[in-house]
Amino acid sequence: MINSIDINKTLETKLIVMRPLRHEDIKGFQSIASDKDLWTWFTHDLSDADVLKNWVASAIDETNQQHKLALAIIDKKTNTLAGSSSLGNISLRDKRIEIGWTWIGREFHGKKINDHSKYLLLSWCFEELGFLRVEFKTDVLNLPARNALHRIGAMEEGILRSHTLMTHDRRRDTIYYSILKHEWDGVKNKNGWDAGSAFISNEGGAE
Repeated sequence: MINSIDINKTLETKLIVMRPLRHEDIKGFQSIASDKDLWTWFTHDLSDADVLKNWVASAIDETNQQHKLALAIIDKKTNTLAGSSSLGNISLRDKRIEIGWTWIGREFHGKKINDHSKYLLLSWCFEELGFLRVEFKTDVLNLPARNALHRIGAMEEGILRSHTLMTHDRRRDTIYYSILKHEWDGVKNKNGWDAGSAFISNEGGAE
């Protein structure tokens, strides 16, 4: 349960805003979710309008029940939806949380939006919420995602075989990564995520 996490939180850098998912986001998502190739590594094919509608409704319901926090990612330059990411698998007792369920529209790839979203969520989890472990997981076959996690400094941990049902009835082997609280300063330094970087918003940063 997310008993001590503000599910109405808005996070911001100079490039993006992250705020709770809304039902009206479905229309905006439809325009960036139509590429079927975007969902090769995702657990749902959101190019299908009905699947997208149900996915958004389920994510909002889980947030309202305080089991998860589903966020929309907004590109500030165009003021349009760029994708989504979430916090989930939360254990307050163990001070452990997962960042995942992340997808970004094809036209926003290569624009540092994923880096900015990871910076916002990691800094919130470690510096404000007091978590000691942040987890990530992905398909073992998803080399771009694995390379991105390596690049930011996440530690590869292990593989769970036949772990998750994907689209077209494929079962994936899931690989886990993590960043621990004592590693966070090194991760920030590695990525240039310091207080003087271009990541910080003039309107107050990641609050």
